[in-house]
Amino acid sequence: MISHVNVGTNDIVAAKAFYDPLMARLGWRLRFFDAADGKAGWQPGPERFPLFLLSRPFDGGPATPGNGAMVALLAPDRASVDDIHRMALAAGGTDEGAPGRRPQYHPNYYGAYFRDRDGNKICVCCHAAEGA
Repeated sequence: MISHVNVGTNDIVAAKAFYDPLMARLGWRLRFFDAADGKAGWQPGPERFPLFLLSRPFDGGPATPGNGAMVALLAPDRASVDDIHRMALAAGGTDEGAPGRRPQYHPNYYGAYFRDRDGNKICVCCHAAEGA
């Protein structure tokens, strides 16, 4: 259903350095990186899609986060949610919500929220029951 998600960055090298370990923890691999063109993309496996992309804005203006926009990345388990949130904050991200259950979404929802170094809001979440 999803082809790709793109978030803007003003510094592709720093953004790639921020996301590389997070994507690796999710099991996604780098598909391409072009510092000169300001683009990077990861994919979950041999399939071509979905892609998580970073790029400088096409209009040449500064990258700014959208009001209300958020990208949610699916984690395989709750430990991954915890690890990725911790890794994001250690890499210069800012906390937008500590890892934990959010039963208002559904009984097994476990998620964490952070902003990357460009201010993009990212969620990492797991929908499986604890211990599953």
